[in-house]
Amino acid sequence: MKGLLTALILVCLVFSSASFVYADGPIEKLGRGVANVLTSIFEIPKGMGDVANSDGVFAGVTYGTFKGVINTVKRTLVGGYEIVTFPIPFPNDYGPILKDPEFFLKKALS
Repeated sequence: MKGLLTALILVCLVFSSASFVYADGPIEKLGRGVANVLTSIFEIPKGMGDVANSDGVFAGVTYGTFKGVINTVKRTLVGGYEIVTFPIPFPNDYGPILKDPEFFLKKALS
Protein backbone atom coordinates (compact mmCIF):
# COMPACT_ATOMS: atom_id res chain seq x y z
CA MET A 1 0.00 0.00 0.00
CA LYS A 2 2.81 2.41 0.86
CA GLY A 3 4.48 1.73 -2.52
CA LEU A 4 1.19 2.35 -4.37
CA LEU A 5 0.66 5.64 -2.55
CA THR A 6 4.24 6.72 -3.32
CA ALA A 7 3.76 5.85 -7.00
CA LEU A 8 0.48 7.77 -7.12
CA ILE A 9 2.08 10.85 -5.56
CA LEU A 10 5.00 10.59 -7.97
CA VAL A 11 2.67 10.37 -10.98
CA CYS A 12 0.71 13.41 -9.76
CA LEU A 13 3.90 15.40 -9.30
CA VAL A 14 5.20 14.50 -12.75
CA PHE A 15 1.95 15.44 -14.49
CA SER A 16 1.50 18.66 -12.54
CA SER A 17 5.05 19.83 -13.16
CA ALA A 18 4.94 18.93 -16.85
CA SER A 19 1.63 20.68 -17.50
CA PHE A 20 3.33 24.03 -18.13
CA VAL A 21 4.89 22.61 -21.30
CA TYR A 22 1.56 22.69 -23.06
CA ALA A 23 0.70 26.26 -22.08
CA ASP A 24 1.01 29.03 -24.66
CA GLY A 25 3.16 31.30 -22.54
CA PRO A 26 6.23 29.12 -21.94
CA ILE A 27 6.25 27.64 -25.43
CA GLU A 28 5.89 31.07 -26.99
CA LYS A 29 8.76 32.35 -24.82
CA LEU A 30 10.94 29.39 -25.86
CA GLY A 31 10.13 29.91 -29.54
CA ARG A 32 10.85 33.62 -29.28
CA GLY A 33 14.20 32.88 -27.66
CA VAL A 34 15.19 30.35 -30.32
CA ALA A 35 14.10 32.70 -33.12
CA ASN A 36 16.07 35.59 -31.63
CA VAL A 37 19.24 33.50 -31.25
CA LEU A 38 19.00 32.11 -34.79
CA THR A 39 18.24 35.44 -36.50
CA SER A 40 20.49 37.66 -34.39
CA ILE A 41 23.34 37.64 -36.93
CA PHE A 42 21.11 39.43 -39.44
CA GLU A 43 21.16 42.51 -37.19
CA ILE A 44 24.57 43.45 -38.67
CA PRO A 45 23.47 43.98 -42.28
CA LYS A 46 20.19 45.48 -41.05
CA GLY A 47 22.08 48.00 -38.90
CA MET A 48 24.35 48.86 -41.81
CA GLY A 49 21.39 49.35 -44.14
CA ASP A 50 19.36 51.41 -41.68
CA VAL A 51 22.24 53.78 -40.96
CA ALA A 52 23.24 53.97 -44.64
CA ASN A 53 19.68 54.97 -45.58
CA SER A 54 19.54 57.73 -43.01
CA ASP A 55 23.13 58.98 -42.80
CA GLY A 56 24.96 57.80 -45.91
CA VAL A 57 27.06 54.88 -47.08
CA PHE A 58 30.20 55.71 -45.09
CA ALA A 59 28.21 55.95 -41.85
CA GLY A 60 26.49 52.69 -42.72
CA VAL A 61 29.79 50.89 -43.15
CA THR A 62 31.32 52.29 -39.96
CA TYR A 63 28.66 53.19 -37.40
CA GLY A 64 26.07 50.86 -38.93
CA THR A 65 28.36 47.86 -38.50
CA PHE A 66 29.00 48.80 -34.87
CA LYS A 67 25.28 49.30 -34.27
CA GLY A 68 24.53 45.92 -35.88
CA VAL A 69 27.10 44.11 -33.75
CA ILE A 70 25.67 45.64 -30.57
CA ASN A 71 22.13 44.63 -31.61
CA THR A 72 23.37 41.13 -32.49
CA VAL A 73 24.87 40.69 -29.04
CA LYS A 74 21.75 42.11 -27.39
CA ARG A 75 19.37 39.85 -29.36
CA THR A 76 21.56 36.77 -28.76
CA LEU A 77 21.79 37.36 -25.01
CA VAL A 78 18.09 38.05 -24.63
CA GLY A 79 17.23 35.01 -26.76
CA GLY A 80 19.53 32.80 -24.70
CA TYR A 81 17.99 34.13 -21.51
CA GLU A 82 14.49 33.37 -22.81
CA ILE A 83 15.54 29.83 -23.79
CA VAL A 84 17.04 29.10 -20.38
CA THR A 85 14.18 30.67 -18.39
CA PHE A 86 11.23 29.68 -20.57
CA PRO A 87 9.34 27.87 -17.76
CA ILE A 88 9.52 30.94 -15.50
CA PRO A 89 6.70 33.50 -15.96
CA PHE A 90 8.99 36.52 -15.92
CA PRO A 91 8.65 39.29 -17.10
CA ASN A 92 4.92 39.97 -16.95
CA ASP A 93 3.54 36.48 -17.51
CA TYR A 94 6.03 35.34 -20.21
CA GLY A 95 6.06 38.71 -21.97
CA PRO A 96 8.86 39.66 -24.34
CA ILE A 97 11.97 41.46 -23.13
CA LEU A 98 12.71 42.97 -26.54
CA LYS A 99 9.64 44.91 -27.54
CA ASP A 100 10.73 47.05 -30.45
CA PRO A 101 10.72 44.72 -32.33
CA GLU A 102 10.00 41.48 -30.52
CA PHE A 103 11.34 39.44 -33.46
CA PHE A 104 13.90 40.36 -36.11
CA LEU A 105 12.29 42.35 -38.94
CA LYS A 106 8.85 42.16 -37.33
CA LYS A 107 8.09 45.77 -38.29
CA ALA A 108 9.21 45.27 -41.89
CA LEU A 109 7.13 42.14 -42.38
CA SER A 110 3.92 43.39 -40.77
